Amino acid sequence: MTAFAPDSIVLNRKLPLWYQVSQSLRASILGRAPDAPLRLPTEEQLAGHYGVSVLTMRQALKELEDEGLITRHRRRGTFIEPSARRGSPVRLLGSVDAIVAQQSGMTTRLLDHGTTPLPGELAGHFPGSAEVATYHRLRSDEKTGEPTNHARNYIRPELAARIDLDDLVRWPMTKVLRDVVGVRISRITDTVEATLADPETARLLEVPLLSPILHYTGVTYDEEGRTLDVARIHYRGDRFSFSVTLDAT
Repeated sequence: MTAFAPDSIVLNRKLPLWYQVSQSLRASILGRAPDAPLRLPTEEQLAGHYGVSVLTMRQALKELEDEGLITRHRRRGTFIEPSARRGSPVRLLGSVDAIVAQQSGMTTRLLDHGTTPLPGELAGHFPGSAEVATYHRLRSDEKTGEPTNHARNYIRPELAARIDLDDLVRWPMTKVLRDVVGVRISRITDTVEATLADPETARLLEVPLLSPILHYTGVTYDEEGRTLDVARIHYRGDRFSFSVTLDAT
């Protein structure tokens, strides 16, 4: 097998196997390292890797070929198209300014906002609160207009009264809270996990149902350790990768 080796997956027998395999390969191709080889393993090797038949693997590869991500040459093998777009990294860096920069550079549309009963899973972040203010936004690539992620923010109701909705279209919530509302942010805790697109995410991001998605959760705290904001962002798995920078000094 070549140096390119896609991740194996736990296959769901209720879904078409070729579809699941094609989505896994697709994410690996678009998230590959810049110096990764372009040649894929053989059909037989890939089939063995995923634990599926060669016929199933052939169908999965055809899906990627039709999409223009790979080309197949008789007797030469299967190759990734060099122009296949790699994902932009979701970088978790060590400053608030870096997080603001990560969230900038996109066109933002406010989908809805309001006050809602506090979700049970967030009770630990907002003790004593019965409600939270919520904001749901969709971000798109400035050049192509392609949806890239959608975000929900849950913040303390007393802060919502000081937020101008126009600011949320121009800037990330972190910048609005710090530079407009004027709260002092002490830290942000980030979590990123892999998941599959649910019906809402698939519709908003214009991807197939159950496509790979990066689910980011960021919790912002003030100097007293109180939660200011819980952000939940779903990134397209075919446009973003996950990157962490650690300072060893």
